[in-house]
Amino acid sequence: MENDMNEMDQILEDVRQGWIPSHIYSDAAIFDEEQKRIFSRTWQFMGHVSEVPNDGDYVVRNLLEDSFIVVRGNDTKVRVLLNLCRHRGGKVCRNESGNAQKFVCPYHAWAFKTDGSLAGVPYHQEAYGGTEGLNKKEFGLYRPPHMEIFNGLIFINLDPDAEPLESYLGDFASYLSFYVPDVPGGVEVRGPQRWRFNANWKIGSENFSGDTYHTPQTHASMGAIKLVSSAATSNRKAGVMFAAGRGNGATFRLGDGPGSFEERLGNNGFPKEQIERMRAAWPPEIVALLQQDGLLPSASTLFPNMSLLHISAKIDENDEFAPFTTIRLWMPISATETEMWSWFVVDKAASEEFKRKSYKAYIMCFGTSGMFEQDDIDAWVTLTKMTQGYVSSAVHLHSRMGMNQDGSPLNEPLEEYSGQGTAHIGFNEYNQRRWLNFWAEHLEMDPPAHPIRSGAE
Repeated sequence: MENDMNEMDQILEDVRQGWIPSHIYSDAAIFDEEQKRIFSRTWQFMGHVSEVPNDGDYVVRNLLEDSFIVVRGNDTKVRVLLNLCRHRGGKVCRNESGNAQKFVCPYHAWAFKTDGSLAGVPYHQEAYGGTEGLNKKEFGLYRPPHMEIFNGLIFINLDPDAEPLESYLGDFASYLSFYVPDVPGGVEVRGPQRWRFNANWKIGSENFSGDTYHTPQTHASMGAIKLVSSAATSNRKAGVMFAAGRGNGATFRLGDGPGSFEERLGNNGFPKEQIERMRAAWPPEIVALLQQDGLLPSASTLFPNMSLLHISAKIDENDEFAPFTTIRLWMPISATETEMWSWFVVDKAASEEFKRKSYKAYIMCFGTSGMFEQDDIDAWVTLTKMTQGYVSSAVHLHSRMGMNQDGSPLNEPLEEYSGQGTAHIGFNEYNQRRWLNFWAEHLEMDPPAHPIRSGAE
């Protein structure tokens, strides 16, 4: 065991120096530690309130091997319940979504209300002697220790001692409010689209944290066919990488030369009425980032596995562009397999025409048929496969872009930047190293206390 710990200490030290032992992208033992030490104590995205708009509406979501029911109760309150019967461990809800007044385990028909409380037990008196033998109040569905909602986004945390979501997000909350703004009436989501691919979950997550270096190469064909503007492909080095709270991300420049807030967004496909709603909803620093700095957030990641993306894409032969936003969850299945959950996000009050155009742009670029998606997954599957070889698994990968030989930064953070957090301009790997530092930090922590507590309120 001591040798294992010494080996892990060396892995984490190497990672912090920008030298990545390639086998961390395919090692089953490391994946086991990630389950215990990362996903057991970080805030995890479960869905959006618009997915359960009515009393009794529910969706079922997985976190590794655990299944959860996200449900709006008859009291209109949204809850997250462990999808496990307190009798013999049956899965009480087997549909992925629907509407129910109660959840009945198909094994022995224990029935649970939408607040998680145990409502009915067959032959309660005859089999258990009534309440004296089985107090139904004590056997509701379990709930995670913590659940919080931010701008309609539902998060849970399995660590009983977890810090509040607001503290966890830190300055990244500003960027999260860009992707999912607090507009009157809220946003709505479509999806999720789900699919699996043979790649380690960390690769996509750290890529979205700020890897603009791959865009001109991996996605060269997107610029060639003008699906996206040059700012989103060949000109990525002019963008800025930002680091804030538990998040990292990248921006791209909104065209060349001066332009008003309205002109910059209009050139990216936002209709006038939508621009006005966004101006009122986005945090002031986001408006300043767009208006003063001419920068628009694109891809970002909230550690460990929630990514967000906003870009514009050409949707017809008349060179009309439409913007879209997507939420992406990199759900680990094993060390070498990931299940992607991908949602389309749009202002609920937007016109039907804008929603149609925005959704079209989304499915052309991302999702199961998206052209960007195919480029990325091909690279990530290949990377995962290559790290499993006898020789290649011992290689240390270079992740020191933006560092001098002595480890000092090649470029200092920007002094003038309107957004929250710190920012660097040009190609670099500050954000990927920061993401991996979060990863190393969590792997050094002891697993948290067990999260079990009663589900009924």
